[in-house]
Amino acid sequence: MLQGTGSDVGKSLIVAGLCRAYRNRGLIVRPFKPQNMSNNAAVTADGGEIGRAQALQAKACGVAPTTDMNPVLLKPQSETGSQIIVGGKVAGRAKAGEYQNWKPRLLSVVLESFERLAAQADLVIVEGAGSASEINLRKNDIANMGFARAADVPVILIGDIDRGGVIAQIAGTNAVLDSSDAAMIRGFLVNKFRGDPALFEDGMRLIAQMTSWPALGLVPFCKEAARLPAEDSMALAGKALVGGGSIVIAVPVLPGIANFDDLDPFILEKDVRLVMVREGETLPVESALVILPGSKTTLRDLAALRSEGWDVDLFAHARRGGHVLGLCGGYQMLGRSIRDPQGFEGPPGEARGLGLLDVETEFSGEKILKPVHGETAGNGAAFSGYEMHLGRTIGPDCARPMLRFDDGRADGAVSANGKIMGCYVHGLFADPAQRGALLARLGGESSGLSHDAMIEDALDAVAAHLETHIDLDVLLTLAG
Repeated sequence: MLQGTGSDVGKSLIVAGLCRAYRNRGLIVRPFKPQNMSNNAAVTADGGEIGRAQALQAKACGVAPTTDMNPVLLKPQSETGSQIIVGGKVAGRAKAGEYQNWKPRLLSVVLESFERLAAQADLVIVEGAGSASEINLRKNDIANMGFARAADVPVILIGDIDRGGVIAQIAGTNAVLDSSDAAMIRGFLVNKFRGDPALFEDGMRLIAQMTSWPALGLVPFCKEAARLPAEDSMALAGKALVGGGSIVIAVPVLPGIANFDDLDPFILEKDVRLVMVREGETLPVESALVILPGSKTTLRDLAALRSEGWDVDLFAHARRGGHVLGLCGGYQMLGRSIRDPQGFEGPPGEARGLGLLDVETEFSGEKILKPVHGETAGNGAAFSGYEMHLGRTIGPDCARPMLRFDDGRADGAVSANGKIMGCYVHGLFADPAQRGALLARLGGESSGLSHDAMIEDALDAVAAHLETHIDLDVLLTLAG
């Protein structure tokens, strides 16, 4: 089990790299994360949802993702509350304090999923959550030491030298942990190092001396990792501006942004400049396309969009003949109204939409979670993706669907002038045909490169990087 001194220290990436490295050695490997918190989710073939990072780790193992790989997923809906996904399905909603009462009964669910994975694999690599030193949350913990102790899984602690203070990170974790928890840790890794490794030899020695944990590796910063999907929206801070092409695609970053990896394939396009528009900024007037991405809190994000004045920017963009694309929650915002009478995404309520599409949405019924395939209704460009939504959208513009599925269903809507469109499918632009068709509409030309192939190459590169800087035989010995 890989635990961290904090969030974003590289746990997800290192687990993915190790999964690929051991798979390349011929082992049957599976990833596992007992509890995740993320609005960036993936759909499994059996109609469940798990954290996007575990889906990537499954790809690293060469297998399809399953709900056992992430049995508990928390999807934030406010500053203090989350939707709780158990075994891939919505189990309820709870505020942070209320969720603590859920944990005792979730431990058995987590252990059962882990045992099923362990029964089919030579090696299970487990990812912790947040910080191992959150001793205020230790009671009934299922994400870090609570799981490690219950499943008797040895732990490796990861510190992040890039953020500074890594000696204090690791030594401080040792200082605050209960002695029985500290005894689960078999060694430490220092991640994201830049510069001459010889300059930190004394640092590694001092950490080992202070903690009695052996140093298992100093891992340099891995530039190939930037090609892999990020799990946490914190990573969007590094994507304020991506690429230097002449076709500007603007994306307003709303508080509840979800499934933002829909945008990742655009890094393959030299003609594209992807601008992530932050709070206090305006949508660039030179934008050819504005994308409203998915949202876990659509009504709240619609209010935030208006508060920032981005609705005014968007109307001006549309009047200039600019293109607008809404994905899932963004599609819902483009309609005339959104209603959530049962409070699926927060307090019950409704709101006037942006009115750029003649459709309306109501949250009702079972959540739709399924892989889908088909083609764009207008040009026949193929796509593969997945649906993940509660809302049902109807209206006159649905008579001009954006997509047609292989099973004959239609999805989405297109305005009469063809410039405004939306749909419920995530993962559209991973397919080079779909990406190329969009860029052709914007006056550009696609690279034709496969995003999936880029991900596979990046996983191999990260695995080779870890092979160079960590003794993987020692890790296997520690894993038993």
